Amino acid sequence: MNEDNTILLQTQNLVIGYKDSLLTNLSLQLKAGELLCFMGPNGIGKSTLIRTLAGLQKPLAGDIEGINDSERSKQIALVLTDRINASNMTVKELVSYGRYPYLNWNIQLSENDNTIIQKALDQVRITYLSGKKIHELSDGQLQMVMIARALAQDTSIILLDEPTAHLDLNNRVEIMKLLRTLAHQLNKAVLISTHELDLALQMADVIWITGKEKNIITGIPEDLVLNGTFDDVFQFKGFDLKTGKIQHTIHQQKTIDLSGEGYEYLWTKNALQRNGFELTTQANLKISVSKEGMNTCWNVSAGKSLQSLEELLRYLKEI
Repeated sequence: MNEDNTILLQTQNLVIGYKDSLLTNLSLQLKAGELLCFMGPNGIGKSTLIRTLAGLQKPLAGDIEGINDSERSKQIALVLTDRINASNMTVKELVSYGRYPYLNWNIQLSENDNTIIQKALDQVRITYLSGKKIHELSDGQLQMVMIARALAQDTSIILLDEPTAHLDLNNRVEIMKLLRTLAHQLNKAVLISTHELDLALQMADVIWITGKEKNIITGIPEDLVLNGTFDDVFQFKGFDLKTGKIQHTIHQQKTIDLSGEGYEYLWTKNALQRNGFELTTQANLKISVSKEGMNTCWNVSAGKSLQSLEELLRYLKEI
C-alpha cells in the first residue's frame, strides 16, 4: 500500500466522452505505490477515461493536473489491448520501444537504455523470451511483453486497459500479482480497467467504480463491498458478494449439521449447498469432516464413513 501518499495525477471536475458525456465531475487521484482497479459495466466509459488520462483523447471539460503535456510520454506509460502488427519483431526489440521518448535524433540506444530494457525484462521475468518473435508468443506472454515495454518507459504512472482480457485463469492471476508487485516495489501508480471482480477484490489497494449518476465512487475494496456499492452498481443476480458465493436454492428435504475445519470443510460446505442441502446446527443429521493421514473422511451420525464427497452426496440422496 502507498506509504508516502504522493499524488502523481489528479483530475478536477473532469468530463469525458465524445459528443455526449460518459462520466462527469470526476475528481480523482493516482498516488505512488498503489494498484487501482477501475470497474463498471460495459460501455460506461472505462476505456475512454484511460485514453483521456493518457492524452490520446481530449476531455470535454475539467482539468488533469500533475502531467506536463510535453513530458507526458516520460510520465505515463499506456498498455492497450490493440493488436501488434510487427509480428516479426523480437520481444527485446518491442520492449526497447519503451525507450523512444528518451532518444535523440539518431535513435541510438545508449548503454543506460540497454540496462533499463534488460531490467524491465528481468522484472517481468521474461528474459528467456528476449529472442522470440512476437508471432510465436501466447496471449499471456504477449501481455507480459507489453508490461515490460511500459516498465522500460520508466514512468511513474502505468495505465492498462483490460490487461487480462481473453487470458486463462493462471495468466490472469500472474499478471494481476505482477502489477501489484510493481506498484508496491517500484512506487508507481498502476491503474487497470478490468472486469476481474474476484481478483480486484483481493489485490487492489483502491477501486474506482462507476456510479449511476455518471460519477465514479472510490474506496478500498472491502468498504465498497460492505457499504453496498458493488451490489448497487452491478445488481448481482444470485451472487452474494459479501460471502463470495452463488446463492443456491434449497430443494432437498434433509437439513445437515456440518462440522470440521480447513479447506476440506469449506469444499464440503460448497458441495452440500450446491446440491440444495440446508446447513444448520439444529439438524439431527450430523456430518463431520476429518483427516486420517493423507486422506479425508466424511463421518455421518448414522455410523457411516465415506471416502469422497461424491460418495457422501450419493449416500445423502439415498437415505
